[in-house]
Amino acid sequence: MKYLSSTHGIVSILISGLLIFLASCTPKGEEDLLLIETIENSLLPSILIEGQDTEGFNIHERMKNYNIPGVSIAFMNDGEIVWSRGYGFTTADSSRKVDEHTLFQAASISKPVAAMAALSMVEEGKLDLDENVNNYLADWQVEENLFTETHKVSLRRLLSHSAGLTVHGFGGYSQEDDVPDIVQILNGTEPANSGRIFPDTTPGAMYRYSGGGYTVMQKMLTDLSGKEFPELMLETVLSKLGMENSTYLQPLPEEYQGNAASGHLTDGEEIEGQFHTYPEMAAAGLWTTPTDLLKYAREVQLSYEGKSNKVLSREMVHEMLTPQMNNHGLGPGTGGEGENITFGHGGSNAGFRCQLLAFTRQGQGVAVMTNGDMGGYLMDEILRAFSEVYEWSMYKPELKSLWPLEDKELEAFAGKYLLNYYGQELVLELSSEEGGLKGFQLWDNLIFHIYPEAENRFFNPEDGVVFVFQENSEGGQEMIVHQFGREYSFKKL
Repeated sequence: MKYLSSTHGIVSILISGLLIFLASCTPKGEEDLLLIETIENSLLPSILIEGQDTEGFNIHERMKNYNIPGVSIAFMNDGEIVWSRGYGFTTADSSRKVDEHTLFQAASISKPVAAMAALSMVEEGKLDLDENVNNYLADWQVEENLFTETHKVSLRRLLSHSAGLTVHGFGGYSQEDDVPDIVQILNGTEPANSGRIFPDTTPGAMYRYSGGGYTVMQKMLTDLSGKEFPELMLETVLSKLGMENSTYLQPLPEEYQGNAASGHLTDGEEIEGQFHTYPEMAAAGLWTTPTDLLKYAREVQLSYEGKSNKVLSREMVHEMLTPQMNNHGLGPGTGGEGENITFGHGGSNAGFRCQLLAFTRQGQGVAVMTNGDMGGYLMDEILRAFSEVYEWSMYKPELKSLWPLEDKELEAFAGKYLLNYYGQELVLELSSEEGGLKGFQLWDNLIFHIYPEAENRFFNPEDGVVFVFQENSEGGQEMIVHQFGREYSFKKL
């Protein structure tokens, strides 16, 4: 499918025509099938180049491009899960196909689902959103120090990543590793492979994503309930929402493994032992399916409208979706305004990437789960296809113009570039090609193409990453890569 880019925006001629045809001529069941096929063949890059026609990507082609064996998608419209579909395989050797019941690691989408259990305890009067969490913790306490003298760590701050606690995320444990208990994780002691969780800035002063904070919450909920966390989540959330293909059990029991996806690295190689174990269950331990994630999203939508209270009341859901710092609610991230308020979360575990996005009012939502480290790029392309078909206000490609550079000028940027990344030397090689540069990452064999938007500034149209070439403080050449809000400085060799 072609998309014509112009100075007036992106004109999706085929999609517009198809939607008009479907609305007037096609029964709903057939319409859904045709829209699925449209989305599968309409994946869009991050950037469209002005004046150039862009072919919509096919999902299977993009899976191969990103070394992702399997993908699972579910979509909800008008409050109903209208379709769910698996693509590819659970493992790199193509031994088992992905279907709608295949379990994936939800990674950080574990957090908003776990937050629902904590907020239910608030409604039961067992917890207070703004009290010191140490009032609820039994045999372990959050360290009291100069940062907590006037402001305390509270549940509200834990859920909204504003508690001032350390530890961004967790790497998990291989099948050969000893798995720590929760107190060892909180203290950062062996065999834990993450640091100690404690306040190193004033609670409530700033937003800083902290899986460590959700691990404190996990300890608090188990102390209060006297139950193991998987049991607690099953009773308070999963069973009530009909999330039958979901569990927080870690490590994943053998009876669940028959249709569980294996994680894969950026080069497509399967993770040793298939997947990692995450005892940090509230932060990263949920195994689930896109369909089950949409059951969670649908309950939030209904509760927001006061039409259901299987877990939370209307008032509590409104509290949950009220933006705190950095547009993060009490569990989910939030966005949009008016009729387009959104909620959801992304997830990134070793070998898995996933995304949940839902609207509070239209009864729409989509969940995408992948079993590859490059899944984030693919998911964005999938969401841009949904946005184009259903006319969302987000996940739109950006439109850019090319800056004309002669072959000789492009050749000046060619060469090898080195990044020292936490003791690892990463080398990236650039070569000139017609109209731009071809990149090759020696550490994972990834090939990409970038194009000039200024004399020394290039962009990757697929993922929107920006490359700026400049002279460094030592008089040599460097390349600054701007990716997902971070900068990486590569020195030209």
